[in-house]
Amino acid sequence: MLAVARLSSLFVIALLATASLVASAALADAPAKNRVVVQVSDNDPAKWSLALNNARNLQTDLGAQNVEIEIVAYGPGIGMLKAESVAGNRIGEALHSGVKVSACENTMRGQKLVKSDMLDGIGYVPAGVVEIMKRQQEGWAYLRP
Repeated sequence: MLAVARLSSLFVIALLATASLVASAALADAPAKNRVVVQVSDNDPAKWSLALNNARNLQTDLGAQNVEIEIVAYGPGIGMLKAESVAGNRIGEALHSGVKVSACENTMRGQKLVKSDMLDGIGYVPAGVVEIMKRQQEGWAYLRP
């Protein structure tokens, strides 16, 4: 009886080890999610339009579930994130599609802006240039339209 129990235990251990190897192989074969950080530092509706077009095209070509996109605005570029922005509707569409849009709080302080001055749904980072640098260090692709 003891021998049967040991054989059963060995069988269970072998089965778990095999399952673990299969799961590891499946994860290794899974494609890594694409990640792109986009810099917008110009108060130019055309630049914002281009950045938003790039984000939409990335989601279309790669599949929205296969790409993580963060648009980081600082300096003059933060103007398009104000509540009355001419790009507001397009930015809202990008947010709805899963694009993260972040405003630089350093720039906001410099321009005496508060969160209530900004578009709904955007995120905030302490320093836009540091956010971009960190993303690049994490392996994110960098794009500046």
